[in-house]
Amino acid sequence: MIVYIILASYFLITFGLGFYLNKKSTSAESYFMADRGLSTFQLFMTLIATNFSAFFFLGFAAEGYSKGYAYYAMVAFGTSFAAITFYLIGEKALAYGKSKNYVTPVELVGALTKHLPTKYALMFVYLLFIFPYLALQPIGAGLILENLTDGAIPFFYGVCGMILFIIAHILMGGMKGVVLLDVKNGILMLILMILAVFAIVFQLGGFAQINSHTLANNPELFSPRGVANHFSAKKWISYMILFNCSIAILPQLFMRFMISKSSLQLQRSTLLYSIIPIFLFLLPVMIGISGHLTEPSLEGKEADKILSLMLVAHTPRWFAAIVLTGALAAFVSTMDSLLLALGTIFSRDLIQSITPSKKIDEVKYAKYSIVVFALITLIIAQTKPTSIFALGKLTLSAMATIFPVMLLILRWNRLKPIFYFLAIVIPEILLVALSFAWIKLSWFDGFLPVVPAFCLSIVILAVGAIFSQNRLQKDLE
Repeated sequence: MIVYIILASYFLITFGLGFYLNKKSTSAESYFMADRGLSTFQLFMTLIATNFSAFFFLGFAAEGYSKGYAYYAMVAFGTSFAAITFYLIGEKALAYGKSKNYVTPVELVGALTKHLPTKYALMFVYLLFIFPYLALQPIGAGLILENLTDGAIPFFYGVCGMILFIIAHILMGGMKGVVLLDVKNGILMLILMILAVFAIVFQLGGFAQINSHTLANNPELFSPRGVANHFSAKKWISYMILFNCSIAILPQLFMRFMISKSSLQLQRSTLLYSIIPIFLFLLPVMIGISGHLTEPSLEGKEADKILSLMLVAHTPRWFAAIVLTGALAAFVSTMDSLLLALGTIFSRDLIQSITPSKKIDEVKYAKYSIVVFALITLIIAQTKPTSIFALGKLTLSAMATIFPVMLLILRWNRLKPIFYFLAIVIPEILLVALSFAWIKLSWFDGFLPVVPAFCLSIVILAVGAIFSQNRLQKDLE
């Protein structure tokens, strides 16, 4: 009973917050952008809450379980250095957003390039590749609710309940509701993850005993290259590109750059973001590795359950419910941010551009599209196509692939726009072909699909610079 009381309390409080803020979001600017006035603390908390999702809670624990401490080193290093891209992308996004009232990255790119094919290519990439990242949130929630209630809430019902709750919250609260929920969920997530690690470690006899046992029975977990030498030099390069170049391009993160109160708040938040992963990312990986003491035979997608299995097995049921509610809070923060971003892009960049002579109710169309996107996500989540890490990796690979284009447009917009279009479309096609084995990845000698796609984007832009020399010369003159 205590499990259901804790879960119900969280959802009722969150629902009440959205209902209250529904009265505050009286305009499209308020609903989509929270009036562009986030403080340093609000911006930092919403950045981590909307980014550290099921990928962080379940995916990191599962990868730690499967690949060892080397996974922590790779992902913490890569994510911390991603803060550099927050400056490179975020500073310009904020400046343009403040001066021209831009709302979405698609709108911003369309205005800077004055090229509709480029604008729509970027929009298509977002609308297509965000769905895997969206789907992993309700998948994570379904796994947690199923394990926490010993199957009383089956996976299917957990996924459906999560999506219906998210729809209700976004439709009422808008960006203000999302940001305030992010602050609450971010604090909850940080505190509960710390408590979870210490509770599990205490029950298993302490850090020294856990490490000595795993070292004796699974020495590969301590290898600098991970289990089965997974993290080769080429994999390291691949993951550095994957994590460093993808995060700032995610639409919900990009939009948050534009709602900061000023550049100072963005810079402070970026500095904090560069520090937090070094500490925080170790926690779920440690839980995953400690899982070898009591759950030594999980394979493939089953490893996604290791966090909830360890909590249910080694802590009181009420404590496990509280911690896993913190995980659910992270999923809520990420999914509502993603759906709001996609709804905004659909309403503002597609519907409004189709009917330029007619002023539409952007908020209404965004809400309609959010419901449709949520139902599509439900269908994807029910199939549970692959591991949580694999779903997240596909989305991040697509975002990293368009990073060179976004950076060039924001920082040095001098090419003929057709080359921006080509540098978006062709590399993404290559990424899909490699990810689904339509083209043999072995041709690229150990690199992840993101590397050849990323490099192809750079090559197309370099060719574009050569063929845009007349335009460059005119600009110089």
